[in-house]
Amino acid sequence: MFPPADWSDAFGLITALAGGYLLGSIPFGLILAKLAGLGDLREIGSGNIGATNVLRAGSKTLAALTLLLDAAKGTVAVWLGAQFGPDAALLGGLGAFIGHLYPVWLGFAGGKGVATYLGVLLGLYWPAALAFGVLWLLVAWRTGHSSLAALVAGAATPAAMALTGQWRLAALFLVLTILLYIRHADNIRRLKRGEETRIGESKS
Repeated sequence: MFPPADWSDAFGLITALAGGYLLGSIPFGLILAKLAGLGDLREIGSGNIGATNVLRAGSKTLAALTLLLDAAKGTVAVWLGAQFGPDAALLGGLGAFIGHLYPVWLGFAGGKGVATYLGVLLGLYWPAALAFGVLWLLVAWRTGHSSLAALVAGAATPAAMALTGQWRLAALFLVLTILLYIRHADNIRRLKRGEETRIGESKS
């Protein structure tokens, strides 16, 4: 016979996933841009709701704030999930990332997820978040492409975790990295054609 279901565990896991999704789906970049009178980010530059497009809209301060808040969504979701246990912490991070990419409030058309990815990483294993940030900065500095920097750092993250034997984290971030690549499909095509916009450039 199967053991009786532990509904308290199930409640915690479901709560962490759902709560993470709702937290992750808050479109901070869109909200801040509207409050600052910059207009609807979805009609500016790339149409993305993240920090890079806020920067294109003309505000370095709001771009930095968007980056911090989008990252904080991931970290807070992990922390809240951790109150129900380590598995719930993982699901909280997954929920936040999916919520940022596919927010129900915006017709499931959200951001690219880089800052929230970093925030989830920070909440679960901060040394890897530091390594992600350093690698992102190096690639961005050398190429001028924030998208390429994110793709390289994202690919390196689950690989590094697997090499160090952190299989549960590696599995989670493999899923997150696949989603990251899916959301960057247009960027990947532009990178191949040499048409990707560099950091700080406007995008028509």
